[in-house]
Amino acid sequence: MQLKNRPQSPVASATSRSLKRRTTDSTGIYQRAIVESFVKLNPLTLYKNPVMFVVALGTLVTLAITLQPDLFGAQSNSRLLNALITAILFVTVLFANFAEAVAEGRGKAQADALRRTRQDTLARRVAADGQIEEVSSTQLRKGDVVLVSAGDLIPGDGEVLDGVASVDESAITGESAPVIKEPGSDVASTVTGGTRILSDTLRIRIVANPGEAFIDRMIALVEGAKRQKTPNEIALTVLLAVLTLIFLIVVATLPPFANFVQAPVSIATLVALLVALIPTTIGGLLSAIGIAGMDRVAQFNVIATSGKAVEAAGDVGTLILDKTGTITLGNRLADEFVPVGDHSPLAVANVAWAASLFDTTPEGKSVVRLAGELGAVGGYSPEGAVGIEFTAQTRMSGTDFADGRSVRKGAVDAIKRSVIAQGGRVPADLEAATERVSRLGGTPLAVCQGTEIYGVIYLKDIVKPGIRQRFEELRRMGIKTIMLTGDNRITASVIAAEAGVDDFIAEATPEDKIRVIRENQAAGKLVAMTGDGTNDAPALAQADVGVAMNSGTQAAKEAANMVDLDSDPTKLIDVVTIGKQLLITRGALTTFSIANDVSKYFAIIPAMFSAAGIGALNVMGLTSPTSAILSALIFNALIIPALIPLALRGVQFKPLTADELLTRNILIYGVGGLIVPFIGIKLIDVLVSAVGLV
Repeated sequence: MQLKNRPQSPVASATSRSLKRRTTDSTGIYQRAIVESFVKLNPLTLYKNPVMFVVALGTLVTLAITLQPDLFGAQSNSRLLNALITAILFVTVLFANFAEAVAEGRGKAQADALRRTRQDTLARRVAADGQIEEVSSTQLRKGDVVLVSAGDLIPGDGEVLDGVASVDESAITGESAPVIKEPGSDVASTVTGGTRILSDTLRIRIVANPGEAFIDRMIALVEGAKRQKTPNEIALTVLLAVLTLIFLIVVATLPPFANFVQAPVSIATLVALLVALIPTTIGGLLSAIGIAGMDRVAQFNVIATSGKAVEAAGDVGTLILDKTGTITLGNRLADEFVPVGDHSPLAVANVAWAASLFDTTPEGKSVVRLAGELGAVGGYSPEGAVGIEFTAQTRMSGTDFADGRSVRKGAVDAIKRSVIAQGGRVPADLEAATERVSRLGGTPLAVCQGTEIYGVIYLKDIVKPGIRQRFEELRRMGIKTIMLTGDNRITASVIAAEAGVDDFIAEATPEDKIRVIRENQAAGKLVAMTGDGTNDAPALAQADVGVAMNSGTQAAKEAANMVDLDSDPTKLIDVVTIGKQLLITRGALTTFSIANDVSKYFAIIPAMFSAAGIGALNVMGLTSPTSAILSALIFNALIIPALIPLALRGVQFKPLTADELLTRNILIYGVGGLIVPFIGIKLIDVLVSAVGLV
């Protein structure tokens, strides 16, 4: 990731950069949202939100009696008051539509940017007889084989069959550093359409038909309008519908009672009461909250295939993480030189330095760095030296020097066999040094010169900074963390203790992953995991929240319900946090909505039945019954746009238990929902009276 001056592709600004930095033009979003607010007045759209559908029907009723005051018999309200109630109700519906349209607008703006950057490129397709033919990328089909060379755009998503090349993936990840692509690797063998090959030539098999490529799927996923409602959102919608029906029945039974106490009420007043009773605030913001949840995931450069996946993340009870690259940095680094026999740590450092001269891996570089910090002077001349690469057969690497000296480092058993084969002997304390490193959770590498073993390099897995604190936060939320690793149990236990995970599985296999997921699901918990390989695909599909790395295989990305464009396994923790924030936001605004409805009762009920002698309930000291009705309805309409920023941004997340969360919601949003309307309605009442509306 070191190339600083490389120009970034236009697609990158439409994906990663726009998702992270929110560069979308806000003015354009709001302008489109205003138009969409009126488009959404279509009854076929409105009926999906039962609360606002009832408000819309109420608007039509009050409009009718404004135009024809005696439509339903004698009306006690003036035509002006009915007209004002109609206008306020209409604005209430518009504001609710506006909230949803703003949330959808973010995704649509991103999708439009992606469409503008999608290109039709020429591809060199390899025919069955081996002939090369140039075709449009739109003509490519799954299974076609194409050739791409330096400077070409890769015409479609595919798998590398032959060749090794450097590829610029900034169009997807936003990162300028190129990556190496080659066949035979889960991560390095997949390529994405729209990325550019920088060197050499690749032969690629196309894995997606037109319209099914990564960019096409991303366009569909970021468009909020295509978002399906989540189970919890559907359940809340049903609850709101039931509450609306109940209050509709209650309001319908009020006229006989009002006539009995000789306090008749008008149709317009009954409609105003109904709108005040039903939870219009959460009804108007519910869709916006759900859409914004997916948008917040996108800000972390994660594409969610459904709102259900984001919401499920908020209910996760078990988090399964690979050790390497997730909990640890992924590269084991030299931490100590352990001498054996009569050698000193400095002597071991010298030999280790010599054995690592040509080792360009992070581990090899860390050996050279640590040896330098300890003052190793070498005593070896690099001139004429030959590097010996590590192979799976020898399991060691090193350097052959021009003066005949040969130094090696590698697996302890491999070094032992090599020394014995050359007639050397194994130091008696080598086994103790090896066991000590293993018990510390490290990887021991033996170093030797010729037939003499000098000591052991302690390679340590470096736990990521701050990871322990993040696991503690998850524990406070009641989420259990399980680390999976192929390491032996001793090494796994040390890393697990240092990282602070709740449990671990050593020497884990793909079957172990599925078994752990199913066991936790059988216990009633939702499970999240991350993966990138084909062998992770079954577990990703089984998990309730599966986050696949964009650098992973096509199988992994298709099995998961989220794709991380940055290929950062720790992103799973952020996804869980966002899911929690989505649920907390919905719960907080629902609490606020129900609470402020209570305040509105104290405004309208005394106004309706003031003639029955219950004027003492006018605790707000409102000017008149008419001003009380108008003030409550105006506040009811204004609170929806006032809460749009909170619905889009989300309630601030803090890792709390369920009891702590309930207490916070009641104290902040419950009590706040009671107090704010009292203040707001009173201020509006003063203004309404001052301007002479009533």
